Amino acid sequence: MVNSTVADRPVRVLADVWPRSAGREVALVVGAAALVGVAAQIAVPVPGSPVPITGQTFAVLLAGAALGPARGAASMLLYVIAGAAGLPWFAGGTSGVPTATFGYLIGFVLAAGIVGRLAAGGADRRAWRTIGMMAAGTALIYLIGVPWLMVAVKVDLSRALTLGLFPYLPGDALKAVVAAGVLPTAWRLLGRRSAGAQR
Repeated sequence: MVNSTVADRPVRVLADVWPRSAGREVALVVGAAALVGVAAQIAVPVPGSPVPITGQTFAVLLAGAALGPARGAASMLLYVIAGAAGLPWFAGGTSGVPTATFGYLIGFVLAAGIVGRLAAGGADRRAWRTIGMMAAGTALIYLIGVPWLMVAVKVDLSRALTLGLFPYLPGDALKAVVAAGVLPTAWRLLGRRSAGAQR
């Protein structure tokens, strides 16, 4: 296990393992936003839907888990604001305020905060709990994104679910399984490093 404190500071998420400074906090937030921007360029169009399959949600939820609630939400807020202001790092290199998919972007901010809070409580240290954490974050994104899509493209709920939810569930399940391997493994590796440093 990783020590509960580093230099008398509680370690709740992966980013807390390293010493804290103002510059490092800014770098973490900007870096997480950039990671999501890069992941957004992995985009596969879904025929008939304005919502592509991307690597965004995986990056969003990992960022929230690694950074914790405040930094995770701040990084996604930066991502949304910068993209809306013209930085071309939304899906497919786009920018501005996307009419149909903006609800998903709002969901990113909230999901990163919720996942960060769950991770701070230890939800990212066991595989099954990590899957539950990822499912909760993903559900929140859809909870905001699908109704927004329904209003934006003027379709009923059934059609909105077909356009903005059902095609993405298999990929979301795969992302949760990958995260269940990555996050607990990172904690185990850090625990071994910490134990080695104490010898």
